[in-house]
Formats: sequence, C-alpha cells, structure tokens
Amino acid sequence: MDIRIKTTKLELTDDLKKYVGEKMNMLEKYLGGVSISNCDVELEHALNKQTSGKIYRAEVNLSLPGTVLRVEKMEPTINKAIDKVKDHLILSIKKYKEKKLDKKRDK
Repeated sequence: MDIRIKTTKLELTDDLKKYVGEKMNMLEKYLGGVSISNCDVELEHALNKQTSGKIYRAEVNLSLPGTVLRVEKMEPTINKAIDKVKDHLILSIKKYKEKKLDKKRDK
C-alpha cells in the first residue's frame, strides 16, 4: 500500500512514519482483494480554543473502487489518534464490503 503522509505543525520523525505505516498496513487483511488507489494520512498538532493541553488530529482518506473512506479523530496523543483512526477505518471497510456483497446478491 502506498501511503502519503502530510504533517501540519508537527515534525514527521522516522518513528512516527514507521508507526503510521504499521497501522495502515494492518488494514490490508480487512480489505481482502479490494484494491486501494490512494491512501492519504494527515497528522496535525491542532490548536483549538482550549486553555491547556495538546490535541492531535489524525485524518485518513482511503480511495477504494467507487468510494472514498474518510476518518478523522482528535486525541491527546498522536499515537492514540492514529490508533482510533485505524479502528474506525476497519469498521468502515467492513461496512463497505457488506454493501458491495449486498449489491452482488441483489442482481
């Protein structure tokens, strides 16, 4: 899977790049034979109107045949945000595959 990573107000370290790669590659077992045309990951240190603490945002756009799955999560740590995005993407992929199977059954 080709993964493009974009960061905003955050340094892209080798460890972070490796972590994102590991988590996104875990999605392949849920995709099965579905081909991915594009996987864009955006990581950001978000500055909200808050008084203290850091908030990180992770967003993934996964281009699949006929649709784009987009998931965005905000968490206090970047790793937690990446994990939440991965977990939600797994649910979205399962729902996508179910819809595809339902369309095939109706024919």
